[in-house]
Amino acid sequence: MIAFPLGAHIVDEALRATRALGSHRYVAGRLHLVHAMALSALDEACAPALSEARAWARSTLDAPDVDPGSRDERLWRRCSDAELAAVLESFWAPGPSSARARGRLEALLARFQCSARDAAPFDESAEDDTHPILVDAGWELLPLAQLDADRHGGAIAAFGDRLAFDSARFEEETAIPPPAYLCELPAIGPAELLRGVDHRGALAEPLVVWGQGNAVYLDYVVRGVRRAAKLPERD
Repeated sequence: MIAFPLGAHIVDEALRATRALGSHRYVAGRLHLVHAMALSALDEACAPALSEARAWARSTLDAPDVDPGSRDERLWRRCSDAELAAVLESFWAPGPSSARARGRLEALLARFQCSARDAAPFDESAEDDTHPILVDAGWELLPLAQLDADRHGGAIAAFGDRLAFDSARFEEETAIPPPAYLCELPAIGPAELLRGVDHRGALAEPLVVWGQGNAVYLDYVVRGVRRAAKLPERD
């Protein structure tokens, strides 16, 4: 995976970047998983659009055959791009509603014996030890073979010349297994939701997106995301 800085240093920038990651013409699909504890910690004032997700979360945590402190896959719910942004905003936007959400999340983590470790937020080296993963979000990009010369001409031109693009596409089509092109947010656990943003709305670390696949293609897509989110081209 390759880290691509997004140039997002405050909550508003991070939310714009997250929305832009899901709205450009190269997106083939997405998979966003949000943990029941994160959703259960929200209330109507935090995120009115997440009422159905909250109801699911609370019933899941109360289910007799589910251990909320485990890694049971039933504890995660697939969410849309809009729901993903609403969850992040509910915990990160400065104000009393996000403070209440963080307080409820901390209580849930303690209740189910999931320690909110003192790891620094967005610490890549601590990712393997993060439990639970509260938000796991990513987008799949179209393969090079599906890019259209008119609709996706910018990405094709980013390779410098048609021969370079055709060579990259040939490598893709002959690879076994076929490559996947992914853009993923960092794994977001207790440290990120509880301490990832200060009282002024500044992120503990500038947000990055992790990319898998052809570096030229990924760089072009991320630069487009930055422009769409009105972020600087480079930090």
